[in-house]
Amino acid sequence: MDTRPYAPRPTRAPHPAVRVSPAGADWLASASPFPRSVLALWTDNPRAPLVLPCGTAFDVIGVPSLFGRRMLDRLWSQGPGSGPVAAQHGRLLLFAAPGTAQRLPALLGWEEWGDAVPPLLCLGTGDAVTVPAPLPPDGTEPVLPSSRWVVAPDVRRPWLPGPDILLWSCVRTARSGLKHADFLSTGSGC
Repeated sequence: MDTRPYAPRPTRAPHPAVRVSPAGADWLASASPFPRSVLALWTDNPRAPLVLPCGTAFDVIGVPSLFGRRMLDRLWSQGPGSGPVAAQHGRLLLFAAPGTAQRLPALLGWEEWGDAVPPLLCLGTGDAVTVPAPLPPDGTEPVLPSSRWVVAPDVRRPWLPGPDILLWSCVRTARSGLKHADFLSTGSGC
């Protein structure tokens, strides 16, 4: 008879715990007209996602996860890096400089890459985004959260890519040879 205590096996592979620093939480809260309220809500429940307005502290560019992962790889290996990035419902949300949501689609159209790049979700002035919680889940959940940080904000004023950097990454990723349908048919993969 085995007398060792029973230890349940994990029901999923562990994922890296990406946390938002206090300075990063301050930056995210600065997008709200009521930053102290946002910080108070996160103090009460640091594992709760919140809806924040876009267009002042950041814009958000949402791309299908496979295309976004390839963009992110390119930004880090060949470019200047990225700003904060979240994974949410099969998309990567790239936090970008204010004004990017308006400018990037126009640049892609002007460069005639609109058909080669999967549909972008561009959130800017007048839009809002649900940002992941500052702290990751505590590990008791049986599945990955639908919203989590891939690159968490860690400073009060993070560097954010503008439309020119994201255009460069979109075009280089589209040139990499994957078909548009490949990006749309994949699961969350993040």
